[in-house]
Amino acid sequence: MTTLRSATASDLAPPVAKIVPHPIHGGGETRIDPYFWLRDRSDPDTLRYLEAENEYTKAMTAHIGPLCGKLYAEMLGRIKQTDLSVPVPRDGYFYYTRTEEGREYVIHCRKKGSLEAPEEILLDENVLAEGKKYFRIGNFAVSPDHRLLAYSEDYDGDEQYTIRVKDLETGELLADRIPNTYYTLEWANDSRTFFYCVLDAARRPYRIFRHSLGAAEDTLVYHEADERFTVELAKTSSRAFILIHISSSLTSEVRYIGADDPGAGFKTVLPRVPEIEYDLTHHGDSFFIRTNDQARTFRVVQAPLGDPSKANWKEIIAAREDATIESVHAFRDYLVVEERDRGLTRIQIRPFSGEPHYIDFPEPVYTVTPGANAEFDTHTLRFVYTSLTTPHSVFDYDMRTRRRELKKQQEVLGGYDPSQYESQRIYAAAPDGVRIPVSLVYKKGFQQDGSAPLLLYGYGAYGISIDPGFASERLSLLDRGFVYAIAHSRGGGDLGKPWHEEGRLLKKKNTFTDFIACAEHLIAGQYCSPGRLAIMGGSAGGLLMGAVCNMRPELFKAVVALVPFVDALNTMLDPTLPLTIGEYEEWGNPNEQRYYDYIKSYAPYENIEAKAYPAILATAGLNDPRVSYWEPAKWVAKLRATKTDGHLLLLKTEMGSGHFGASGRYEHLKETAFYYAFVLDQLGLA
Repeated sequence: MTTLRSATASDLAPPVAKIVPHPIHGGGETRIDPYFWLRDRSDPDTLRYLEAENEYTKAMTAHIGPLCGKLYAEMLGRIKQTDLSVPVPRDGYFYYTRTEEGREYVIHCRKKGSLEAPEEILLDENVLAEGKKYFRIGNFAVSPDHRLLAYSEDYDGDEQYTIRVKDLETGELLADRIPNTYYTLEWANDSRTFFYCVLDAARRPYRIFRHSLGAAEDTLVYHEADERFTVELAKTSSRAFILIHISSSLTSEVRYIGADDPGAGFKTVLPRVPEIEYDLTHHGDSFFIRTNDQARTFRVVQAPLGDPSKANWKEIIAAREDATIESVHAFRDYLVVEERDRGLTRIQIRPFSGEPHYIDFPEPVYTVTPGANAEFDTHTLRFVYTSLTTPHSVFDYDMRTRRRELKKQQEVLGGYDPSQYESQRIYAAAPDGVRIPVSLVYKKGFQQDGSAPLLLYGYGAYGISIDPGFASERLSLLDRGFVYAIAHSRGGGDLGKPWHEEGRLLKKKNTFTDFIACAEHLIAGQYCSPGRLAIMGGSAGGLLMGAVCNMRPELFKAVVALVPFVDALNTMLDPTLPLTIGEYEEWGNPNEQRYYDYIKSYAPYENIEAKAYPAILATAGLNDPRVSYWEPAKWVAKLRATKTDGHLLLLKTEMGSGHFGASGRYEHLKETAFYYAFVLDQLGLA
């Protein structure tokens, strides 16, 4: 059995993890996992190993400390540190957040009557976070009468939030305190009752409770027994109904009560049917339901409140093969429909009396999403627009006149000129001939001769889209001659629902081969060369990083794998872990032989080989409930013991946070500066 060995300035040998053979049974075989012991946080060697890796990372990156500081200063210098968000109108109040220079967290505020009224501070996150290593707000919900605030707080990064209630008139906290809760909380219209959800032992949101202020006990109103499903709460934009959304990766169900009658029992809109998804918005005497029932890319139907069953459906928007309907939102006089059309997000305005139209946007590649729309009886739609060269811009759009007003564009200090940068979308051919989009941005003057450094980002899972948007910190790469690229691999939702279907379960390897095809296309097109190509991905995108490193390590010079899901087979075999059972519909259930064999064939940890790998920086969060810290820890330990090269391999574990890294805005920038400095150093540009 080997022992741990930590690094100092004079001794730069990497840590060596002890080997403890542990049998794992599954798929008709027994595998031996030498680093299974790292799952045990009570084993002193576990924390000792993580700390030794942190010491080694610190020692091996000490020389880029000045570069980290320079990058951080650049990134910070572009940000307006004292700033405020665009106020959101609601019932005569204007709600907004603001930041102050030197303070890590936002301050939640409002004004009553007009923007010239005195400011009222609702919650100062800096006060709550004082003296804490980590802090994050989960729920933030003001009561319908605007007198109370229900919010939830997490001080560990484990995403187990505690709900508190604040009296906004007196500033005092009420005695109500509810631990072990999750995201989403909704007030009933009486402003005395709210609903919230709690977690089971596997961190699955599975129960909905009703809480009356001051009550000693809360009432269970819904329990989801099927471990594939999670629950969350919502309120219709009309404020007439409180909804429970019950969903797995492929199936959904909605239950509802009138928001004026919180003591009523929840009714089911439509019973769940395997692989049928739906959600809804309310208007008048109808639900407008977005569903993939007989519509792979979704359609919208109108159903009466009294009986919303299929027999009473009236189709409002038919499905289209090349466009996925992603959301539908009701106002008093309009339906607003969010679509994804050939990879681009679009917004359609549909008056209840009048002709529908689309909002036009100026750039060929962009991202637009509905913003904060708290009013139902309004002609104004707020949306957020961005592209790889256009900072985030908040618009108010008059749905009658079709005129838009720019309320605020993210200010980039230091003289940012978008005309000095260029973005484009190109396509790579996957092995099966499918065209995979790649979004690019670079500074004008870029020479397409293979000499430029390039950072390629990827995700490709859960139907989540990585849309092209602006990031001011990215300018530190672009101004150094980098090309920044996003590979829109299958498995994500970048080209709609079918794109997700083609990159999950027994088609998951499409995600990896798509990404490799994008890298090869960028090299063949002389956007970069293998020696100038770095790649980055996090969580499920970290799985992507690990898989492509095993498949084509020679293509990449450096890899940044953030909280990577790299121990996929062992995790999916353990139903006690968070997310496992609910993710069978994404990855497959390895208790079935075909899925066991398929996951085993690509799981990064299982497929490490004695060969050369790129330089790798992996991160972990000790309290991460989504990707357990031991996944990157085991991956790095096995890579150290197996790979044949001398390239740098680093593991950086945040000992007091979770999946999302640092919670403060300055600390987050420092993390990004560190990742970029690692890439620059490995590409010889430090």
